[in-house]
Amino acid sequence: MSKSRESGRWHALMVGAGILCSRLFGLVRQRVFSHYLGLSDAADIFSSALRVPNFLQNLFGEGVLSASFIPVYARLLGEGREQEANRLAGAIAAALALLIAVLVALGVLATPYLLWLIAPGFEGHKRELTILIVRILFPGTGILVWSAWCLGILNSHHKFFLSYVAPVVWNLSMIATLLAFGGATGERLIVYLAWGTVLGCLLQFLVQLGPVLRLVPGLRLRLDLRSAPVRQVARSFVPVAIGRGVVQISAFVDQAIATLLGSGAVAAMTTAASINLLPISLFGMAISAAELPALSRMTGDTPDHEIAARLTARLNDGLARIAFFVVPSAMAFFVLGNVIVAALYQSGRFTQADSDYVWAILAGSGVGLLASTFGRLYASTYYALRDTRTPLRFALIRLAVTVATGLAGALWLPGVLGLTPRWGAVGLTASAGMAGWLEFHLLRRGMQRRIGPSGVALALMGKLWAAAALAALGAWALERVLPPLGPIPLAILVLGAYGAIYFAATLLLRIPECVALVGKLRRRLGAG
Repeated sequence: MSKSRESGRWHALMVGAGILCSRLFGLVRQRVFSHYLGLSDAADIFSSALRVPNFLQNLFGEGVLSASFIPVYARLLGEGREQEANRLAGAIAAALALLIAVLVALGVLATPYLLWLIAPGFEGHKRELTILIVRILFPGTGILVWSAWCLGILNSHHKFFLSYVAPVVWNLSMIATLLAFGGATGERLIVYLAWGTVLGCLLQFLVQLGPVLRLVPGLRLRLDLRSAPVRQVARSFVPVAIGRGVVQISAFVDQAIATLLGSGAVAAMTTAASINLLPISLFGMAISAAELPALSRMTGDTPDHEIAARLTARLNDGLARIAFFVVPSAMAFFVLGNVIVAALYQSGRFTQADSDYVWAILAGSGVGLLASTFGRLYASTYYALRDTRTPLRFALIRLAVTVATGLAGALWLPGVLGLTPRWGAVGLTASAGMAGWLEFHLLRRGMQRRIGPSGVALALMGKLWAAAALAALGAWALERVLPPLGPIPLAILVLGAYGAIYFAATLLLRIPECVALVGKLRRRLGAG
């Protein structure tokens, strides 16, 4: 294995470690949240309110800055032009300062109008309380955009762990607020929680600021629109922002429809999303984020045929790593989702019936899990090639398909099947997954025209799904023969067996990722 690909794996490991810490604390936060609020109206309100400012944070924050800023900034660093890179960092910081001020002011003023689009099913007092929570949260949104700028700087300097572990303090702030005021009524508790969320946003930014200032000595906040690198970032920023906006709009369409499905549907989808995002973040985001700076550096002055060969090698390597971990994740969502949900959240006001409901939604999410993670890596490859418009076109197609299939799956299908409206949430997540597969197919086909054939070999995918199915069958059988246990002990035994069987099966099948992992463990044990 080449040194660059080995370093890419190490960087992905650092991203994954940071995300794992963050997501684990996120699961703890969601468990505490579910314990005190269950799937109540108050839980619906806070879940919906948190999505509104997050739309703008995702639109102007991490994803957009990563796709527009990192390729330019990392390329300048790779070419040894550090002073120009520092000036670019300062110019983008100045632009964000202006953007954040306008963003927060407009967001607070426009909240009632945004809510008609985001939560049309909320009325009366429920709607008024949601408006209040959104307005409290908006300043935190602006701070998170600054945090995304820090992430871009740190990642470009290959300092991956801190930027992805920083959200731990955000989660801790929310957890502390819930524990401190958990005795309050649901409505009062979510107001306190909103202020605790804003404090967490500030702490997340501050823990990254010191290292960033050391990496960018003499940082000056000066907006220089005449600079070629700044103009290049600006040209990429707009289509990427629109593309990210399309993705967010798709999520908001799902949420808007969910508000029509009855009490608890929004909170249940949020709970399922907290689990679904774990493999997406750990594997799709981790590998894509680690590869983006490296891919951006290698597309500098290398001839086109060399670029294509090197990009294809890194892309295929990343896709294989993603598949090794995400295939068993999807299978677990389908077969063992009840065990996962119960272990994480079944406590207090969150009942066994709630666990089964969230499991069904989680299984729907599993339909598009692999496509979502593959798509992230393909999108990063487009961004490294300075092509932000192609992913935008495909995102627009995905949005159209999501809206059409989501409406049918949520509002029409439950009636046809004789189910209550709340089960339309399952149709929402499954339809979004199918739209994700369409987008992935378009991304891959477009990239193949640029650099040649890419993807995971069909034989390898068949082996991975066979190993996951065998592991799921064994774990399901174990669940049936075990005596009555609590949700957490049951999950330890069942999911532990699932992981062990999958690992053993992939090792026997000589899956390269498993073999490489065993080799690393042996070398480390030998060194020890």
